[in-house]
Amino acid sequence: MQKILITGTAGFIGFHLARSLLNEGFEVQGYDGMTDYYDVTLKRRRHEMLRAHEGFHAEEALLEDHARLDAVADAFRPDMIVHLAAQAGVRYSLENPRAYIDANVVGTFNVMEAARRHAVKHLLMASTSSVYGANTQMPFTETDKADMPLTIYAATKKANEAMGHSYAHLWNLPTTMFRFFTVYGSWGRPDLALYKFVDAILDGRPIDIYNHGEMYRDFTHVDDLVRGIRLLMDAIPERVDAPEQIPRWDSLSPAAPYRVVNIGNSNKVRLLDFVEAIEEALGKTAIRNYMDMQKGDVPATWADATLLSELTGYRPRTDVRDGIAEFVKWFRDYYGR
Repeated sequence: MQKILITGTAGFIGFHLARSLLNEGFEVQGYDGMTDYYDVTLKRRRHEMLRAHEGFHAEEALLEDHARLDAVADAFRPDMIVHLAAQAGVRYSLENPRAYIDANVVGTFNVMEAARRHAVKHLLMASTSSVYGANTQMPFTETDKADMPLTIYAATKKANEAMGHSYAHLWNLPTTMFRFFTVYGSWGRPDLALYKFVDAILDGRPIDIYNHGEMYRDFTHVDDLVRGIRLLMDAIPERVDAPEQIPRWDSLSPAAPYRVVNIGNSNKVRLLDFVEAIEEALGKTAIRNYMDMQKGDVPATWADATLLSELTGYRPRTDVRDGIAEFVKWFRDYYGR
């Protein structure tokens, strides 16, 4: 039985990944800071569900507490580490940038040190499509330059990618960074657009629509994301002796067992179409508050998922209308609305 240490198991994506791995028979050590960035009750409910599995263990502590993280890793001795915990949210990074440095830079360094000490078979770490920043050439591919982040959140994730590459090179530590594209689904975060829109529409409150709705996102259902991560766990990067043999579609580093992979639906959806799909699922019309573009935001994201497909044979495929309907059903069941 493989032992997987996952950071952020009380979070949206970490919960889904841990549940999937536990159902597959893995032993999972969770690690989560239970921060109050959003409703901790939701986080505790996720952990309660995971604790129903015999193979799940959890530690509640911050990533910045390297002594606690080291103690957990030393006791568990993981075969792989999947690092998903982070201070999330593009907009919150405008209000509290220090939280992003502490959790995303210092915390990620602590995770990489634990991975180095235990010489794990594979370290997988979450990045974000936000690292593409001011890049306007779409769809985004992993080999594009991503040197113009527009928020401190994106900058910390770009820093994580650079840190991960250096550790992969220095310690021959196989490392995969995955860039997520607007993830949604059941048990989602309350700060995400889908959650906020559904909540407001049911309450009869207006929803804020930025850039007057002329925005596009590559919405990726959490089940597709988790499937992509699971398959990438087995796609372990290897150091190459002949860099010229790296295929043009591969982001594999010529200097380290290190790779960056997009996980996205490869289908950009207009924000107004997204809202209409929510209205259809709810059977209720939204009160729309059209607004200008918010500082640090980008008008569009769109993933090229060729590399994911080449490495795993898998492409995310959930239609956004089906995914929204699934979320609405969960939301109404969970909150009794």
